[in-house]
Amino acid sequence: MRIATWNINGVKARQGALLKWLEEESPDIVCLQEIKSVDEAFPRMEIEAMGYNVETFGQKSWNGVAILSKHRFDEVTRGLPGDDGDEQSRLIEGVFSVEGGVVRVCCIYLPNGNPVGTDKFTYKLSWMDRLHSFVESRLALEEPFILLGDFNIIPANVDATVPEKWVGDAAFRPESAERWRALLNLGLTDAVRAITDEPSLTFWDFRTFGWERKDGIRIDHLLLSPQAADRLEDAVVHAAERGKDKPSDHVPVVGYFAF
Repeated sequence: MRIATWNINGVKARQGALLKWLEEESPDIVCLQEIKSVDEAFPRMEIEAMGYNVETFGQKSWNGVAILSKHRFDEVTRGLPGDDGDEQSRLIEGVFSVEGGVVRVCCIYLPNGNPVGTDKFTYKLSWMDRLHSFVESRLALEEPFILLGDFNIIPANVDATVPEKWVGDAAFRPESAERWRALLNLGLTDAVRAITDEPSLTFWDFRTFGWERKDGIRIDHLLLSPQAADRLEDAVVHAAERGKDKPSDHVPVVGYFAF
């Protein structure tokens, strides 16, 4: 089974690229972030015509997440628990029946948090604290669980072409790194790092011509419960998508699993 994450940076603007990639790669489950679309405007019919079931948690102009799956959804959860006043669409989870049981796939768009020193950074840290509690509850189920998406976290120096330029950024702050490590310490495995020690970059900034200057970072991740990590066969970053026509600033990351 191939399970992918992709921050699409506006599904309307990237619809052509998305449909072409789905046709070429035919992943089993795809988690999208920053769809920037209300549920009603999502290109559901075009994607369903390719054999996918579609569930969204949209928001006008900002944020928004979606899961596309060749498997039927047994359950769908929308929103991160712990703050009834949080109106941002940043988490959607699906449960799917597979041979021998189920797999639980949770798609997140973790807050950017910049500028540091503002409410945006406070929100990021609070969201990560709530995510920690949420993941604890999921791991207690002792089933294959895959937490994936745009984490807006640079885990280590190897995950940036020029790590020095990110010092002070919310993605690289000690407070963010501490919470990232706390997630991993719950028993999660970083899928890409389980396969390779290479940089494996996933994001190149439009504004600074990052792709053209070969200056990127790794902020899109798949984190696996022990039951999912035992099934991991490979993890591949589709970096070539960034060089195509009308790309997102992120690229797909695909985990290969023996489900």
